[in-house]
Amino acid sequence: MGAHYLDCLFAPRGIAVFGASERRGALGTQVFRNLLRSGFEGKLYPVNPKHRRLRGRTCYPALEQVPGPVDLAVLAVPAGQAPGVVQQCGEQGVKVALILSRGVGEQGPDDVELQRELEQAAARYELRLLGPNCLGLIRPPSGLNASFLRTPVQAGSLALVSQSDALCSAILDWAEPHQVGFSAVVSLARASDLDFGDLLDYLALDPHTQAILLYVHNIGQARRFMSGLRRASRMKPVVVLKAGGTQAEAEPVFSAALDRAGVVRVHSAGQLFGAAELLAGGARVAASRLAVLSNGAGPAALAAAHAHELGLEIAALSGDTLEQLDALLPTRAARAPEAVPVDLQGDASPERFGAATALCLRDPASSAVLALLAPQCGTDPLAAAKQLIAAAEDYPNKPVLACWMGETSVQKARELFAEHRLPSFQTPERAVEAFGYLAHYRRNQQLLLQTPGPLSDARKPDVEGARLIIEGVLAGGRGLLTDTESKALLTAFHIPTVTTIEVHSPTEALVAAESLGFPVALKVSCPELTHKSDVGGVLLNLNSAQAVHAGYRTLLERMQTHRPEAQIRAFTVETMAGSPASRELLLGVARDSAFGPVIRFGAGGAGIEPLHDEAVGLPPLNGVLARRLIARTRAAALLEPFRQMPGVDRAKVEHALLRVSEMACELPHIRELEINPLLADEREVVAVDCRILVERPKPAAAPYAHMAIHPYPSQLETHTQLPDGSELEIRPIRPEDAEIEQEFVRSLSPESRYFRFMQSITELTPDMLVRITQPDYDRELALIALVRQDGQRRQIGVARYAIDADRESCEFALVVSDQWHNQGIGSRLMKQLFEAARHRGLKRMRGEVLVGNRQMLALTRELGFSQRP
Repeated sequence: MGAHYLDCLFAPRGIAVFGASERRGALGTQVFRNLLRSGFEGKLYPVNPKHRRLRGRTCYPALEQVPGPVDLAVLAVPAGQAPGVVQQCGEQGVKVALILSRGVGEQGPDDVELQRELEQAAARYELRLLGPNCLGLIRPPSGLNASFLRTPVQAGSLALVSQSDALCSAILDWAEPHQVGFSAVVSLARASDLDFGDLLDYLALDPHTQAILLYVHNIGQARRFMSGLRRASRMKPVVVLKAGGTQAEAEPVFSAALDRAGVVRVHSAGQLFGAAELLAGGARVAASRLAVLSNGAGPAALAAAHAHELGLEIAALSGDTLEQLDALLPTRAARAPEAVPVDLQGDASPERFGAATALCLRDPASSAVLALLAPQCGTDPLAAAKQLIAAAEDYPNKPVLACWMGETSVQKARELFAEHRLPSFQTPERAVEAFGYLAHYRRNQQLLLQTPGPLSDARKPDVEGARLIIEGVLAGGRGLLTDTESKALLTAFHIPTVTTIEVHSPTEALVAAESLGFPVALKVSCPELTHKSDVGGVLLNLNSAQAVHAGYRTLLERMQTHRPEAQIRAFTVETMAGSPASRELLLGVARDSAFGPVIRFGAGGAGIEPLHDEAVGLPPLNGVLARRLIARTRAAALLEPFRQMPGVDRAKVEHALLRVSEMACELPHIRELEINPLLADEREVVAVDCRILVERPKPAAAPYAHMAIHPYPSQLETHTQLPDGSELEIRPIRPEDAEIEQEFVRSLSPESRYFRFMQSITELTPDMLVRITQPDYDRELALIALVRQDGQRRQIGVARYAIDADRESCEFALVVSDQWHNQGIGSRLMKQLFEAARHRGLKRMRGEVLVGNRQMLALTRELGFSQRP
């Protein structure tokens, strides 16, 4: 891809400042002063018809009189003038406007109308807006401070994007004395055209940024937010602080989304920087086992207790390590290899600290070491810090965290830790939390790698049949499916259900019961009764014709007495499912206002609400994600053998979860789905009751627009034959293709690699490999061509597109193995890429081809591309 469309914002060649002024206290005065003082190296043009010169510079009455190109317009004008200025910028070809003006869209109808005019003016010229009502943008590496902040900002490796001006100001004020520097600071107003997705897209590839901090208040476009998050977190750590929402049920969904995006969530500004500094320094762990050593039992106990609360492990050191640790102590103590902190005793010398740290780092059981020091008689905090630093430098692959407790006597030690970039904390709890961020980051990065493909089950769901059922329900003016319709939908997706027959009289109930065989269940069928058992609408284990006949009249009388307003449609007769060893589970789909469909799992049966045993996750799921979702509930323990009952067939439970995920992906009509209970034992799972609420989905140009994460596009998989009879498979790339992709690039001739990457490379770097094999299907697609040779699957070509900022056009790239040239591989890949791009709603495709690449130029002419130098 060429230059990023946000280069105009982060690295502008020329800036026009509308409303620049010298009036004391004016917004334009502070902004223009900041731009001058920050050392911006590009051209700076004040625009204000009330001035001829400002601070020694020519001031222009209008933008068309500015002599040079303007990439970025900064608006510090009264709110009412903002739409006119944006139109002026659009007419002059400006691509980005930073609007600092206040009072747009914030108060009454006039402000909302002003916001609408602003958006219309920007859309007319495809001009992107940051703001209004924001404090600005700061880019220290470029000497750019387009804000009205008075706090100086140091250059560093952290990028901060905040939806709160107040929090942004507070964080920058905190950062100055702590010598925390930034690569970028962006105040993102809630009504900005540019949103988190756009900014994350840029910062992911920004060489000045090593970690990204986000303060999130609300999510506008969840798909773009998740797409940007997932792309950025593949490249560098992302830490998110979010204000508590007004809907308590939305918080688990937001946390699940962040987990899936591979990022770390924190809950305070202090935690935000603690996590960011640790992750930005490159600290990583292979597991969540922390070795703790201390010169006192109290601090160690606090650390161990907090680790247990956070689900972290205290490392169980080997017997050999423990013996060597004992040898360091004045009095040897017999130890067992237990997961307990190491007590170095109150008289621990600096040398004992250093040696013990080295032993813990060397032990394979530890992922990191936390060293705690409480100042005691004879303690030398500074000397101990030097020993700790020396030990840490000898083992660079394992993080060392220091907690020198106290204040006055440990201050010089803390300064030494800061000088050597060794993470230092004031309390054991905060140090353990910091290690928790490392463990959480590792776990979420593993979740990020999960790109669910098609289900391995050869039986494809009858998606079209399911859609016809739903369309019939909606056409009849209903939204709630009947029991039989709901179970038909589940059957279309191969989720086992109990056999159900709808009846309308005692005689029909008897016929149905005799047909199914006793025992049976008899239930009321009524859309208004969400939980039929709560109102006595269910009779179980009816063993005879008399029981069914009497049960029908009993249920009818109950409903007429207790729920006379209920519209009883019918009754259902069902086979009795399950066994004495069956567990009752809940599977479902809910609709989140921001993130779309959400998968639910937990304990099922009557009276489950008070237990609140439920976990949520974003679809699409695969086996790994389904198992993680199950493990986050107390119901997971019920699946194990207990009280002489065999364990549940977990594979079948996971399969049902995957099928529900598939329903959420393929049926945007589903507003609510609840299977409760799903009975599971050692042999089978079966859905007993299911409630499905549907609505007509909003028209969408792109497939899967109702989802926050675009699923694997399995519909693009094709199998054809080559002229020599060998089979050619073309399909979207997946993360597990990293090895064959790397081998494919290595096998290319130097010329082919140069033509593809426009630089001399021999193989893909780890970062490039991640980017290439883990595409975000919402913004890019890579189709690989595969053949089998000598029993091995081999990649022989790849074509990809990446969607441009306008979301209507894309750029392509193509390369085919040298020995497979002139066999039509490239043409097949490109034609399938065209079809996928059309289906995605894209209108134009372009590419850059080196002039010496004659074969590619000939192919693009043949495919219908126009060419220009």
